[in-house]
Amino acid sequence: MKLFKKASVLFACAVVAGTVTSAAIAHGDNKHSSAPVVKEQKEWGVAGDAAAVKRTIDVSMGDDMRFKPGKLEIKKGETIRFRVKNTGALLHEFVIGTKAENAKHAELMVKFPGMEHDEPYMTHVDPGKSGEIVWTFNRAGTFEFACLIAGHFQAGMVGTITVAAN
Repeated sequence: MKLFKKASVLFACAVVAGTVTSAAIAHGDNKHSSAPVVKEQKEWGVAGDAAAVKRTIDVSMGDDMRFKPGKLEIKKGETIRFRVKNTGALLHEFVIGTKAENAKHAELMVKFPGMEHDEPYMTHVDPGKSGEIVWTFNRAGTFEFACLIAGHFQAGMVGTITVAAN
């Protein structure tokens, strides 16, 4: 009976570890999957097509735990190319989401700092490098962008995106 319990516990741990690992796909070195982008509708929009880009917004992020600019205004329906430059000496990321979604993800990042993931609404940028996101804002509202690396979000590395209904 003891052997069965130990095996059950080990199996449960393996399932949990597999779930965390399979949800994870690349955090750091700005390495992204070469698979086609899955266009999943989110509260804050959907992955955009480069051919539909209306404008490019340059954002810098640094070790002062701030984004420049920290507030963005976008019109509903716009497809934006974000060019994100890491001016610091630490790895940073730019993740678009709702306030609640980013806070939830930031909590996970504190618990699992090596957690790997790769979604079309995020880019991980090594020091001195740049990353890019193309995103279509097809829903009006107030959203945010943040660096969810453990400690960065908690230090205030968050910006606001206001999407006007037109």
